[in-house]
Amino acid sequence: MRSRYTAFVMQDENYLRHSWHPDTRPKTIHLNEDTQWLGLKIKSIFAGKKDDETGEVEFIARSKFNGKASRLHETSRFSRFQKRWVYLDGYFME
Repeated sequence: MRSRYTAFVMQDENYLRHSWHPDTRPKTIHLNEDTQWLGLKIKSIFAGKKDDETGEVEFIARSKFNGKASRLHETSRFSRFQKRWVYLDGYFME
């Protein structure tokens, strides 16, 4: 989760694509270089341990775009794919 947040901050589309499950990965990943990411707070983690095949992370990511602050409150689902953790999908909490 933290590495994907960092990839958004750094505009690293290759990492985002590589860390996204191929069954749910979009054809195009839209990154906006005018978005200023302000912080990530992990609210909770369910599963996702060494012996698990799936896990969930609830988080809040704060950002600013065109001078307007916003926050993304999401629960992301991850799964193992080819022995590594990948983002599967997520749902908004607010």
